[in-house]
Amino acid sequence: MDGAWEQVGPDRTAYQGFVRVIHRTLRLPDGREAVWDMLDAPATATVLPLTVDGDVVLVRQFRAGPMAQVLSLPGGLVEEGEPPEAAAARELREETGYAAELIEPVVAIHANFRTRPSYTLVARGCRVVGEPDLDDFEDCEPVVVSVAELRRLLRRGEVVTAEQAYLALDFLGLL
Repeated sequence: MDGAWEQVGPDRTAYQGFVRVIHRTLRLPDGREAVWDMLDAPATATVLPLTVDGDVVLVRQFRAGPMAQVLSLPGGLVEEGEPPEAAAARELREETGYAAELIEPVVAIHANFRTRPSYTLVARGCRVVGEPDLDDFEDCEPVVVSVAELRRLLRRGEVVTAEQAYLALDFLGLL
């Protein structure tokens, strides 16, 4: 492939709400130009929490996309300037009431349609330290399952954070 792709002009906002959709014009190596729709949202941190007994803490919560209660790993937005490990610890505590002895990064994925990364992390030695501290629009219930049960739920398509769960399980050698 000859040449490089280059951005032509600044990003243009197509939609501004909870997330921002932008139009980004790129010049292809052959000189043609194309407009790409990009999701310009904050980075996210998703954490697979392992309890001191080796179980996994999930959250059951309503999600507007599927219009249903779903199971997922805890996680949320990374604040500007916040390390992903701190965001994962904060989200774990807020959504489940658990805190971890150790949080380890697994991977940062830069999806082809997002402007910021999605971080996957593992939390070890998780214990309940209090009640969940939910935001106004959160509706989370902690659900503790064995690793074997998580793997079964993943194979059935019942965990919406499947990509992050598989990455974390692989990192832990638990696939």
